[in-house]
Order: sequence, then structure tokens, then C-alpha cells
Amino acid sequence: MAAPLFSADFKNGAHAKPAPFLPTSREEMSALGWRQCDVIIVTGDAYVDHPSFGMAIIGRVLEAQGFKVGIIAQPDWHGTHDFQKLGAPRLFFGVTGGNMDSMVNRYTSDRRVRSDDAYTPGGNGGKRPDRSVIVYSQRIREAYKHTPIIIGGIEASLRRIAHFDYWSENVRRSVLVDAKADLLVYGNAERQIGEIARRLDAGEPLAAIDDLRGTAYLRRGMPAEWTEIDSSGLDSPGPLNPPVDPYASEETRRQAAPPAAAATSAGSVVKFHRKVPNAQRARSVIRLPSYEQVAADPVLYAHASRILHLESNPGNARALVQRHGSQELWLNPPPIPLSTADMDGVYELPYARRPHPSYGEAKIPAFHMIRFSVAIQRGCFGGCTFCSITEHEGRIIQSRSEDSVIREIETIRDKVPGFTGVISDLGGPTANMYRLHCKSKAIESACRRPSCVYPGVCPNLNTDHTPLIDLYRRARALKGVKKVLIASGVRYDLAIESPEYVKELATHHTGGYLKIAPEAIGEGPLSKMMKPGVGSYYRFKELFDKYSKEAGKEQYLIPYFIAAHPGTRDADMLELALWLKKNGFRADQVQAFLPSPMATATAMYHSGKNPLKRITRSSEEVVVPKGIKVRRLHKAFLRYHDPNNWPILREALKRMGRADLIGNGKQHLVPAYQPLNSSTRVGLKGAAAPALRFRTQHTGLPTTKRHRP
Repeated sequence: MAAPLFSADFKNGAHAKPAPFLPTSREEMSALGWRQCDVIIVTGDAYVDHPSFGMAIIGRVLEAQGFKVGIIAQPDWHGTHDFQKLGAPRLFFGVTGGNMDSMVNRYTSDRRVRSDDAYTPGGNGGKRPDRSVIVYSQRIREAYKHTPIIIGGIEASLRRIAHFDYWSENVRRSVLVDAKADLLVYGNAERQIGEIARRLDAGEPLAAIDDLRGTAYLRRGMPAEWTEIDSSGLDSPGPLNPPVDPYASEETRRQAAPPAAAATSAGSVVKFHRKVPNAQRARSVIRLPSYEQVAADPVLYAHASRILHLESNPGNARALVQRHGSQELWLNPPPIPLSTADMDGVYELPYARRPHPSYGEAKIPAFHMIRFSVAIQRGCFGGCTFCSITEHEGRIIQSRSEDSVIREIETIRDKVPGFTGVISDLGGPTANMYRLHCKSKAIESACRRPSCVYPGVCPNLNTDHTPLIDLYRRARALKGVKKVLIASGVRYDLAIESPEYVKELATHHTGGYLKIAPEAIGEGPLSKMMKPGVGSYYRFKELFDKYSKEAGKEQYLIPYFIAAHPGTRDADMLELALWLKKNGFRADQVQAFLPSPMATATAMYHSGKNPLKRITRSSEEVVVPKGIKVRRLHKAFLRYHDPNNWPILREALKRMGRADLIGNGKQHLVPAYQPLNSSTRVGLKGAAAPALRFRTQHTGLPTTKRHRP
């Protein structure tokens, strides 16, 4: 059991008056009476002092523990000047790419540069570099050669081991290696970052801080008296390297040969086992295939991905080690989830709840979206393979107390400019996982399932929505609150376990439209996504429509779908297009699957294997829609009504033997003719038209409401 987050009595003034904003300039430091910061956080986002922004949470948590924290937001990375404007910190620089992975932030799923950035004043793009964590760390090292650098946030968290990088179509090294940082913090970082600061403040060298959960570091050799579990190869034999060219020169052969394993450090005792008694788990480490191996062999990459996800439960996860050249990348087990008291403490710190005054009247779109919303929980046990929330926040739900949420709503009501009485969201990664948990702590600690709800809802999962219903009722009864909306996505296979919750949602908390995410309707893609069958959707829709009608409201579901996900064939997308037409849906915008770092579906995309099952050379093959042509076709099926897509769809339908779907009748998918001006967008007609417009999306990473440090 981890110690409470705010329990320690810190020597350097933990109860000092908090800063109105964490300083971003020397002038602000002087106004606070500071000569030097203890910690400086460098971030790729604009500085918004709000608990939906990671830099604000980490900064305020450190401040509450008595440390002087400065912020360098969106520095000019072309030189070192901006990185020097606060001077060198006494303890360390903390580096984060921001609330999104910088590559996802800057590029679409088609690898096109985005023109906007929701985390920048004015929404302007181009204010952060590609691979921000690496670039920022390099500039800091140029400016301050010996100052410790600790990297964290979503970008570092999802790139903590050798990972497939969609934008370069290569397996890249751990970001810790490329950034040349001293330590990597992964997952929600409040526990780790506070402990690191305290130990450095006490004079402990950073190199000695190698025992913290939720951290990764580089070392040479293996520590003494550890049991090493060798999982660097597959159980089934198979070629690991390409055949040797008999005509190659000796030098060429030498360069192509895999690196030899480095010897263990002198005096150490390393035991190699496949199975280790439970009593020895705390001192056992699993050896993953090396960076060089997974970079050369996609099947080994899929195997490493499977091992990493199996070792993700804080209750039973073991340390992992992966060789990068001559160094060992060591990953300690995931952090212990925050308790309700810790969550309350984090979210009730003295945030200014607005952007830094230096931005003037400039609008920061991400802040504008969440300024009247409240995060009530973290984590997700859905296990969707395309999503990276679990890899960052974990599967165990961490919930705030009802009183804490109510206090934050009152703060918004009383102090946030522009509040009109509408709370835009009470949510998190998923709207309706608040207070849901395993019925048994013992089972939870031992469980290695990647999902609590696939292929069906686990019988050990408590699905009681009563605490969430009570929270909704209390929130909307507050004086000055006119409406409480739910904007986070609803997990409908959980919601149907509680019809009373669906009634509450439809009657009081839906503003005409409700987001849900079937993602697909075919069993092929659904099995690779770990999403429920369409039957759950129909059951939820039946309940939602029933209670909406009883409330006298005309309300609609907004289903999200993913194009070109691993496991999706052209026939699956055709089936989906016909389903959309039958149900009267017309997608306004669509996006293809984006292989985000470390996600299970990304391993499928890269390897063509299914890491949800044991990986062998002959294990299940996964069909992967790769290439611009097939990805465009799958997106076109989602927008079957757009004349610009009709030529590619006609061609595909003929190739698939479904030319019977081409024609001008209601039973046809696309017309046989092409309008003269195909660039003209087809409008929506009829009184029910607004219900037919929805946006399908997939980022693979948390959206604005889901961001955590």
C-alpha cells in the first residue's frame, strides 16, 4: 500500500502561500522572492493553470510539497535562449511534450501536417517540434550540461520502450535513450515526481534513485541477486535473422550480425528461469527482446508488446529489462493508483483555472473546451487495443469523492469567468466508470486480463452505477447550476447493466446528442479492437430512445467508427457502409486508424500478428489495411454519400463482385452517375437531419477531457 500523497512534512515550507501562477519569467520569480527554482517544467503546451493540463498538476503537486516550480511553455527550440530564461533549477528539469504526443498533435493519420494546435494560443500550429521530448532535452543539455533531466507525460510514457513509430515506419529506441535524459517517469506521475524531488533535495544522487515504481532508467549489467526471466525469444523455434549471404564480405557479415549479449557486472548473480515462485516476484525481472531484435523482427516486436501488456497490473507486474546496444533499459513496475483522498488532494490544489496572463485575450481552444468541465476519475479497464489510455493511466479506476467533485463545481460557478450555469462534462477517459471496480482486491491484484469487459463483462466486476447517479443528481441540484452535460464517451456495454443510469442520462444529462463508440460492427475488426458486438449497441439504443421519449425529448446517439483498423477487410467496411445507410447516418468527418506508440493494435499493424494471443511464428495472422489506397477506400465507405468518393467506391464494388449496389435506387449504395461538380458537398435534408451528422474519429491517445500528467 502506497503512502498518502500529501502526508509528509517537508522541511522547505510545504505550507507557504501558493503562487497565483507558477512563474514563467525572472520578473515573476522576483515578485515571489525567488532567486532560483527548485524544479523547472518544460512543456510543449501553452501554460494553462488548470487540472486538465499535466504541467499544471505536476507543478502544483510539487508546490504543495514545498518546492519552487517554474514553467517554460512552448519554448523556441531553435536555440537555447528560452531554456535559459529562468536559469538552472536547483534539482532538475522536467520535460513533457504536453497533453498529447507531439507527433499525433502535429500530423493526421494520413501523415499530413496539421494547420492548427488546440493547445496553443490562437490555435496556431507550428509552436512545437516533432518529437518534442527529445528536442527539448537536447536543448537543455546544451545549455546546462550537468543539470538532471527527467522526462514524462504522455509522449515519454508511451515511448518508454522500443516502439513502432508510424511516422517513420520504423521501430525506434526508447525515448529515454534518444533524449539522453537521466530518468523517465511513466503513467500518472504525482507519486514518482514528488519522491524524486524529495530524495534529490535530501542530497541523494539521481543515479541512486532506481527503485521507484513508474520509472525507467538506463544501467549497465544486471543488479546482484535478481532472478532474470528470459522472454527474449519465442517458445517456438524459427528464423530470427535473415539467411547469411555466402558471397558477402567478412566485414559485411560482421555488420549484419546481431549484437552479442553483454556480460553481467562483476560479482553479480543472475538466475535464469521461465517460472518464478510468487515469493520471488519482487526481485525478478523479465528480459524482453532487445531493441536490435524487435527492430529487425516484427514477430518479436509483437511478442514484446504482449509481455509488456501482461505486466501492466500494479498488483502483480514485474520489472522489465530491454537491451539497447550496450545499455540495459530497466522499467520498474507501474505506479500504485492514487487513493480517493489523493485524487481529491490533486484536483483541489489552488489552480488559477485559466491561461497564464501573458497570453492576453488569445483563445486556447483546448482550455475553452474544458473550462466548465470536471474530471471525476482516471483510468480505463476497457482495454481497447487502439487506445493508449490504459498504457498511461492504468486499468484500475481512480475516483474522486462526491464531495470533492461538488466543491469543484462550486468553484467553477463562483470563480470562473463566463460561466452560464452549464457544466459541460462530468467525466474522464470513459463517462461511466466512476467507482466501478473489481469485487475482490485479491482477484484484482492477481488478474492479468487485458480487459474487464471483453469478450463480456467480467462477473467479478462491480457494475453498480448508483454512486454515479447520486453524483449526477447532487450536481444538477446545486444552486446556480442549470444543466450538467455528459460529453465523455459512454461505455454502452456497461451502461446497459444499469437501466436506471441510462434513464438518468437520457432524461437529464444529454444535450440532444450523446457520443458512443461502436467503432465497427463486424466480428473481424471488433475482435481485434476488443469491443462488444453490435447487439449491445442495439440494447443501449432501445433503452436510450425509450427514456428520451418518456422525457419528451428528441435525442440522438452519435456513433464513432474507425476506418482501416487491423483486422478490417474491405467487406467489413462495405457491411458498415450499408449499416450506416440503413440507419440513416452520414458521417461529417472520418479518420483512419492511427497506430499510436505502444498500443496493442499498433503491434498488429506492424507485425501482422495478434498479441492478444500467444505469439509464435505460426500464430494467428491479422489482415492489416496498409497503404494510402486501401486507407482511402475504407474512409470512403464511411462517407458513402460524398460524390467525391463515388468513383473509388464504384471501382471497389465491381472488384468485390457487388456491382448490384451501384445504381439510383434506395437499395443501392452509390449512384451510377457522377455529378458535374463532385466537389459540392451533399447536404442533409429533413427535420431529422441533425441526427444524421456525426464525426468519427480516432487519435489513439486521450482527447482533451482525458489528459493527465
